[in-house]
Amino acid sequence: MNTHPGEPVTTSAGDSATTARITSVIPHRPPALLVDRVVTVEPGRRLVAHRTADTTGPGFHPGPGDGDRPPGLPLGALLESWAQSAVLLACWERPNPDVLAGDVALLAGVRDVRVLAPVPPGSLLVHEVRMVRDLGATVLTTGTTTVGDRTVLEVGQLTLALRPAEVLDPAAGTTATTTDERS
Repeated sequence: MNTHPGEPVTTSAGDSATTARITSVIPHRPPALLVDRVVTVEPGRRLVAHRTADTTGPGFHPGPGDGDRPPGLPLGALLESWAQSAVLLACWERPNPDVLAGDVALLAGVRDVRVLAPVPPGSLLVHEVRMVRDLGATVLTTGTTTVGDRTVLEVGQLTLALRPAEVLDPAAGTTATTTDERS
């Protein structure tokens, strides 16, 4: 896999380094890791990742549907998988697989999320994440998830905040300062 800074990266289905590369960029590990492989990365611009919605993994609801909703992947698991893809794009060239050191990617906000179709078991999710803006400590992303030729999720904007791990450690005795406290 090509990993030169700033150059597009394309992986193949047989690329055994994909999981290792993913876990070298973000701290998620199975069973919490909800991205199977990265297909394409254009650092700072775009990322395409895959996830299979299996029936045995976390987040799958195998019981009967609620009312008219058939059983399938809940919105929380679908959005978390997409968000992990967004973190991969944001951190591809500044990896940090350790949540106890360096900058940690935190979900700062999400808006304009539309679920357009249910995700049945066994579906291949294709997450496409596009960078809207990289402000250094804050990254804005947008994108979609498709299953086959059907869009199942649209994310208007997902905002990530990259913060030093030591700021988040209550044992270190430091806390984040609010805007009011800084004024």
